[in-house]
Amino acid sequence: MARLPYADLAQPQINELVTQIEAERGSVIHLYQMLLHSPAVAQGWLNHLTGIRLNSQVPGDLRELIIMRVAILNRAPYEADQHAPIALKEGVTQAQLDALDDWRDAKDIFTEQQRAVLAYTDEMTLNIQVPKDVYDAVEQLFNEQLVVEITATIATYNMVSRFLEALQIHTDDADQK
Repeated sequence: MARLPYADLAQPQINELVTQIEAERGSVIHLYQMLLHSPAVAQGWLNHLTGIRLNSQVPGDLRELIIMRVAILNRAPYEADQHAPIALKEGVTQAQLDALDDWRDAKDIFTEQQRAVLAYTDEMTLNIQVPKDVYDAVEQLFNEQLVVEITATIATYNMVSRFLEALQIHTDDADQK
């Protein structure tokens, strides 16, 4: 159960933002139900995540592998629950999702690009500073825009998972609608 109650979505001062979230995301998931305690933060978060998820040039499979790997590393099940179906729609295979815990041992399942991005994700998430060889592998495979967007995606989903886990937001929480 979440550490705070979810925001009351019927509050008049957040009505416009609730409508925007529903239009852009399909529903007001638990993450946004919590963020709506601070409408300004919720609005900024929505804008930022829209940029990362919908407006960057990072291929969908790479973006979702990043998100799923961050969720695993940060022990953030809600994030994984939300993104596993999206990952499959973006071309990640079930075999890749199943192997993601030990992706380094699954040599034939991930492409060179995916492996470079997963190594980069691991370093940014676990160690923050990225060794030169890991960074160089990413830089050799992607242009400058994609390097920035991949880096921002990893950083962003570390932020998301840390918010989720600090407030214990989980899939099985009761909906507040």
